[in-house]
Amino acid sequence: MLSKDILQALQGYAANMQRPVTFVLQTGAHSKRDELAQFLAEIASVSDKITLEERDLPGLRSPLSFALLAGGEDTGIRFSGIPSGHEFNSLVLAMLQASGTPIKLDDSLQQMVGRISEALHFEVFVSLSCHNCPEVVQALNQFALLNPNIRTEMIDGGLFQDVIAERDIQGVPIVYLNGEVFANGKVTAAELIDRLVERYPQIAESAPTARLPLQDVVVVGGGPAGVSAAIYSARKGLAVTLITDRMGGQVKDTMGIENLISVPKTTGPALTGALQAHLNAYAVTVKEHLKVLNVTQGPIKRLTLSSGEQIDTKTLIVATGAKWRELGVPGEKENIGNGVAYCPHCDGPFFKGKDVAVIGGGNSGIEAALDLAGIVKSVTVFEFLPELKADKVLVDQALARDNIRILKNVATKAIKAEGGKVTAIEYVERATDTPHSLALDGVFVQIGLVPNSDFLADVVERTRFGEVVINEKGETSEAGIYACGDVTTVPYKQIVIAMGEGAKAALAAFEYLLTRSTDLAAAYAASGTDPLEQGKAA
Repeated sequence: MLSKDILQALQGYAANMQRPVTFVLQTGAHSKRDELAQFLAEIASVSDKITLEERDLPGLRSPLSFALLAGGEDTGIRFSGIPSGHEFNSLVLAMLQASGTPIKLDDSLQQMVGRISEALHFEVFVSLSCHNCPEVVQALNQFALLNPNIRTEMIDGGLFQDVIAERDIQGVPIVYLNGEVFANGKVTAAELIDRLVERYPQIAESAPTARLPLQDVVVVGGGPAGVSAAIYSARKGLAVTLITDRMGGQVKDTMGIENLISVPKTTGPALTGALQAHLNAYAVTVKEHLKVLNVTQGPIKRLTLSSGEQIDTKTLIVATGAKWRELGVPGEKENIGNGVAYCPHCDGPFFKGKDVAVIGGGNSGIEAALDLAGIVKSVTVFEFLPELKADKVLVDQALARDNIRILKNVATKAIKAEGGKVTAIEYVERATDTPHSLALDGVFVQIGLVPNSDFLADVVERTRFGEVVINEKGETSEAGIYACGDVTTVPYKQIVIAMGEGAKAALAAFEYLLTRSTDLAAAYAASGTDPLEQGKAA
């Protein structure tokens, strides 16, 4: 099942294992069990530190379920299904981390997860073609390794159709905690921790007080703009920290990238890996899976993170990008995961042979329609404006497909559902105000992005759309704060533009530090341990 190249790579990874790992495969009969047993046996063949046992273990779901033991102890990690495709990395990473490879989760977050005293049982339903699912699976696997009270199970929805039908699941990833829905759709490790804090606020009460020294530059955001800004800043020999809830940002969710000059074709996950590798070549402190809750004004900026940690910096570069815009119509939020989706790559397979709609006629919308056309029975594209906004090359491809229909100058009014599943979409023709109802099974929303700038309210000037207002140097209305990428007023939200804007913001911040360095140092020294008071005085 596994190629020679993959086995050789696994052998190299296994050479650094510190503790033995055992796959415990549940006994019983299933048409796919032999395939799973062979899959695990091939992985075990690369090292004498990896073994496979076939025996009953309490809590395993079926003959297609297996658990990970490390040093003879249960890690709390389970897989139900054959973790190939995108989930192969989840299995390998869990195996290595269980054997002693350091968990790349900020120390403050590790402490928060470790404080949970209740027994938590997570179930993560995935599709092996879903590129958002591994992030959730890998985060929860790390939680289990950090706290013996936590158990987590990856479940391949394609092999457990009875459970999918029983729970009316129509989208992945979807996470259950102790039998109840905990999260669904695209969700980051930072958001999972935020939801745990909502349920168990005591885990954040003892947030660590250790502080980084005063930073020259703090970059908020781990997408193309943020990574570019951090690298350019680090190359100047500055003390740089990058804070992000997820590396890659929106880029990580983009499957096809063909307009990054000098790179004819790549994918979002591949580009994210390249950004991470480039960033790792520089002395940048990276705090991933964390959000900035607020920022103070004044010569020295103080950032408060979702972990409770505080960081002081001379300059701040905001590169937080944007998130998917919601329709805001009745039936949308109520049916997320039950027919309403935002990721065609993740949830498309659940609608095989069915009728779906894509809301939005820009590049994202037409690309989604083209992706879905190869899976579903039919796709109807709804565009609010009289003409499509997508590139002509994409529109031409869509028009050439027999199962793609495009409706222009229409407004979506409501999404209807019965028995917990989407059944129709209601819309009107804008020219005549004529109402219509179209029977379908799923709605994919692709209507653009909303800037991630709420934490800057009352700190810098923003437009009514939430975009941070900047000038030609990336300067905001607050001295020492810069912004770049999709969160700003710069037009044309493109990867190549975001990278250039990130570099520009870093150079502008460096110029500011050259002219203000002495003043800033004096201001920080005068503030003692509380630059907040100094900021107010200024």
